Amino acid sequence: MNQKLTTRQLALIGSMLFGLFFGAGNLIFPMILGAKAGTSLPAALIGLLVTAVGIPLLGIVSMGISRSEGLIHLSGRVSRRFCYLFTCALYLTIGPLFAIPRCAATSFTIGVRPLVGENPVLPQVIFTVLFFAAVLFFALRPSKILDSVGKFLNPAFLAFLGVMLITALIKPVNSLAAVPASGSYESGAFFAGFLQGYDTLDALATLAFGIIVIRAIRQLGVTEPGAVAGSTVKAGLVSMALMGLIYAITALVGAQSYTLYAEQLADPSFTGGDAFAVISHYYFGRGGSLILAATVTLCCMKTAIGLVTACSETFLELFPGKMDYPKWAVVFTGVSLLISNIGLSQIIALSAPVLYFLCPLAIVLILLGIAGCRFGHARVVYECTMGAALAAAVLELARVVGGPVQPLADWAAGWLPLYSYGLGWVVPAALGFGVGLLLNMRGRKRA
Repeated sequence: MNQKLTTRQLALIGSMLFGLFFGAGNLIFPMILGAKAGTSLPAALIGLLVTAVGIPLLGIVSMGISRSEGLIHLSGRVSRRFCYLFTCALYLTIGPLFAIPRCAATSFTIGVRPLVGENPVLPQVIFTVLFFAAVLFFALRPSKILDSVGKFLNPAFLAFLGVMLITALIKPVNSLAAVPASGSYESGAFFAGFLQGYDTLDALATLAFGIIVIRAIRQLGVTEPGAVAGSTVKAGLVSMALMGLIYAITALVGAQSYTLYAEQLADPSFTGGDAFAVISHYYFGRGGSLILAATVTLCCMKTAIGLVTACSETFLELFPGKMDYPKWAVVFTGVSLLISNIGLSQIIALSAPVLYFLCPLAIVLILLGIAGCRFGHARVVYECTMGAALAAAVLELARVVGGPVQPLADWAAGWLPLYSYGLGWVVPAALGFGVGLLLNMRGRKRA
């Protein structure tokens, strides 16, 4: 049996993976980053690419190198309890509680609401019902996800997006040099871009989509573990290269269209989605709204399909015998439908603290999976590193939440390196890793 994907098959897997990753946040956050970063765009874009492209790519590499079947296998190297708690928390975050509802809410807010007038309640309900009916249709056919996302939805989305971005690049409203950096991008553009990458959810999604990619590769006839790992890494390179290119172009368009919405940027409620709407109307008029509606809806629908599929398959494995795959898919789709109607801004606000808690844990777990072959994937190294990262993640959560836990955040800011930049987990995780290595070496000597 041939254990190597053809160039066409590799491109198809890469297209599918890109389609799964590139959702609502991947459209709106690079756009607003470019508008606010201005002349600091290069540094901010590098920060964004680290967390929104580099970390997801490392996540795919981690799955391949560690020969993991998915997040359950990888997180199980820490402990069984951690596996269940972290896996459930991650999938619920990128699934029915935040990411899937955000897909529908973003599609309506950016693409459809400008077309339906001042009273959007009933149109939103109708739209989300139709949106999730289509999502459930594809999600109930997981064996067809490679075709439905890789061959059809993703190319259609890229066609619509390409029309908008290329037009804006050819006819820029202003030059990049004329755009001042604002807010946190004035003095810490790299770190602001780094943290903006958290909002795309890709650092978490890379651990969730690994199982879909691995199974799709096996469906194409590649079953030998080493060949599956190699194909997984190659597919990741294809998809992340495309994501990085679109991020850079989108951010540049956001900066070069600054004049169109300069006064609105000061409003905290103004998002990259609003910027997209302004730009599309400027270049295409009412037709631009239709193009935008089609672009955003296709973009978010393909991601929602992947998330429902990944969540259903994972919970089926975590809780065998409780429900079959179709029932899990229906439950996750139904919950997502209800939450999506609370509104996009509320969903984003509620998800922020959870992301600052989970993203550091996901990044550390990914790095452990890559380095694991160096220490034999010894459990003590995983336990010490993740234990230290967990403690630091709690402090990161306190920094974002504030209020009654602000004294804890102020205490951490006084001694924890990089804490004010949102990277307070780096040093504790590194120290935990070092302690784990020492304990592992001592145990091996005793043995």
